[in-house]
Amino acid sequence: METADSVSEDFEHVNAINYRGVWICMKHELRQMRAQGSGVVVNCFSQSGFVGIPGLGLYTATKHAVIGLTKCAALGYAPLGIRINAVCPGPTDTPMVGRARANRGEAMDAVMRQIPLGRLGRPEEIASAVLWLCSPAASFIVRHALVVDGGYIAH
Repeated sequence: METADSVSEDFEHVNAINYRGVWICMKHELRQMRAQGSGVVVNCFSQSGFVGIPGLGLYTATKHAVIGLTKCAALGYAPLGIRINAVCPGPTDTPMVGRARANRGEAMDAVMRQIPLGRLGRPEEIASAVLWLCSPAASFIVRHALVVDGGYIAH
């Protein structure tokens, strides 16, 4: 939805899900992790947190907000033994993307042409990135946003 055509309810709805939802999760996760003296948080936001996508102004803005929240919290909690990072999926084979392909075929075809690997990501590929960020193999990684998008934003 274009910004000029959106209404306050659209703004509130997208913010409640994409930004406030992450904040609420982090608030409770970090309280527990602070009490136990360690932990790992991996926020999930879209590759659109790094680029603008025409027609998705409200959505994209919330993803930019999650980047800021993630980076600030990561710096504040790292000294307490809590690592905070993010995974940033690109177009992934999910029901939401399936609906977009059905309803906005031409726009989604254009997106598909911009993925250098030539295909949608698979949910298990995103999950693997999250698991890696939580693993001891990533124990020195803090405040990183790992883009898993088949090269989509590399243009």
